[in-house]
Amino acid sequence: MTGELRSRMVEVRQRSLELIAPLEPEDLCLQGMADASPPKWHLGHTTWFFEQFLLRPQLEAGLELGYEPAPVAWSYLFNSYYDAVGARHPRTERGLLSRPPIEAVLAWRRRVDQGLEELLDQLPRLECARAGELMALLELGLQHEQQHQELLLMDLLDGFSRNPLEPAYSRDLQSGPEAHYQQLIGGGSGDTHWLEHPGGLVEIGHDGNGFHFDNEAPRHRQWLEPFAISSRLVSNGEYAAFIAADGYRRPELWMSEGWAVVQQRGWQAPRYWRDDEEFGLAGRQPRRPEAPVRHLSWFEADAYARWAGARLPSEAEWEVMAGELPQAQGLLWQWTASPYRPYPGFRPAAGAVGEYNGKFMSSQMVLRGSCFLTPAGHARRSYRNFFPPWSRWMAAGLRLARDRS
Repeated sequence: MTGELRSRMVEVRQRSLELIAPLEPEDLCLQGMADASPPKWHLGHTTWFFEQFLLRPQLEAGLELGYEPAPVAWSYLFNSYYDAVGARHPRTERGLLSRPPIEAVLAWRRRVDQGLEELLDQLPRLECARAGELMALLELGLQHEQQHQELLLMDLLDGFSRNPLEPAYSRDLQSGPEAHYQQLIGGGSGDTHWLEHPGGLVEIGHDGNGFHFDNEAPRHRQWLEPFAISSRLVSNGEYAAFIAADGYRRPELWMSEGWAVVQQRGWQAPRYWRDDEEFGLAGRQPRRPEAPVRHLSWFEADAYARWAGARLPSEAEWEVMAGELPQAQGLLWQWTASPYRPYPGFRPAAGAVGEYNGKFMSSQMVLRGSCFLTPAGHARRSYRNFFPPWSRWMAAGLRLARDRS
């Protein structure tokens, strides 16, 4: 078991370094907006997570490791939102952290990796309960880093989109991220049809087999009225029809808060549409009408659904039908009508690590599925992503649902 976990650790940690390989040194501190983070910060934060929750506690408990912790001030720099750990650098100013330099951060990553290797070597000599707890924390750290790998690319896209030179992360249309997206789309999205469900008492949530984040549990029952859900995601061409029908100028289609955001920010189209093209990690590319529309906020997805005479699915509806849905996983995250709230019986973990998900269960909406930037093996049917309803720098699209009489 430890051998498998060790292999995963090496693979995940190396993948983060591969993601920054195409970047220039100046890109590593790029922060385009308050909600995004620079690549160097992502590398530091994911490393801090392992030091804070695995290595430091074991050193303090007397476990003999050769690891030397980073300066205490680095915890202030790379803590994200763990209030129980201590104060932290303002999120809006992460792009100002020119120091520590990237070489120091990478050297720290190597020391942490070595410390984790030593910790894995010690596990067979520890009592089962303690070893099991450490393995669970290591797995959580790896899953956490995979989340940040996806965020790193989405944050980069936001930053690059603000540069008049329109830089590309990778113009490789054979193997880069955009190539992966185009391959997932394939030759077209096919005809739309409605998949019906009779409703009734269903079970959702993680079944307990394999890893899951705490917000995916406990598994519980939920009542659904009869509904139908679209077999595919809404396309660029369909969304263009919404724009042509003055969708962004009709307040009756929008939630009040969403309409205020549209007016304030001057939204007229999805986040990265530019004339007949769209901006992506490969720079400007032709916009394919049949491709799923992406980089929408929840407000935009909800307004489109209302215009189309439909609605967004609840997360329970999405989950029970996911096995029958084309484009369910790996293409785009999909907005649901569900607010991000705890499942019945939810209990956050004890200590600072319990702040991972539970403290954000307000003022956010749930997305389901995964996207073309999600690391392989990271997605599952019960996964609950969440963002504020005005967010649209993520790779998010929408799927329609409707009631059945």
